[in-house]
Amino acid sequence: MHAWGAYNSIIGHEGVGIVVEAGPEASHSLLGQRVGVKWLYSACNQCSVCKRGYPHNCTQQLNTSRHVPGTLQQYVIADARFVTLIPDGVADEIAAPLLCAGLTMIGALSKLDNELHAGDFIVISGSGGGLGHIGVQIASRMKHWRVIAIDSGEDKKALSLKSGAEIFLDYKTEDVIARVRDLTGEGAHATIVVPGTKDALEMAPNLVRNMGFVVNVGLPQNDLHIPLSATLCTARGKRSQL
Repeated sequence: MHAWGAYNSIIGHEGVGIVVEAGPEASHSLLGQRVGVKWLYSACNQCSVCKRGYPHNCTQQLNTSRHVPGTLQQYVIADARFVTLIPDGVADEIAAPLLCAGLTMIGALSKLDNELHAGDFIVISGSGGGLGHIGVQIASRMKHWRVIAIDSGEDKKALSLKSGAEIFLDYKTEDVIARVRDLTGEGAHATIVVPGTKDALEMAPNLVRNMGFVVNVGLPQNDLHIPLSATLCTARGKRSQL
């Protein structure tokens, strides 16, 4: 079990709706606008983390469906500073998952923006899942990185390749570490670990080259510690982003 504390009885944190009323400190230009409500309900905007542009890491943040009622209700109260305008032409059912899975993956991949270049290799494990396939699309089509996708099964393979992966490796039937080394020469420049499993975390450092990056996305059980060798990190210059 995760020990994240009690959640609100009204859940949901990726809602889309029309603004029907604005509070005294909110701009009335929002009235009638279609907006999205995310996990990040609010942040202090004053601490050093917020001022660096990372309000989702604010220690004083409030979260939708955790600290305040969620989006699975007819009317939702939201902090106007943290809603997202939804562009015309983007359907509600397309926009809503991007407010959670999409933001999670763009946030993880953005950690590599100053480190990777077009044509570099990135391994995305869990590539055929709800978060993973979005990450494959962002990495391949927006960042122009060469994506090696890891998952299992024909359905996951088809979705990973359709999303832009260059190569798909089935972790149940292939020696993934050896195949990544063969494909890249030295190992990938980075890997995104989407599954919250011990096996995926153990494999990750062996997929990247010296001075490569491991970015962890998955949320395993609280008693699972990252099985990361200190010697490996020191000797090979591995860098982790959590």
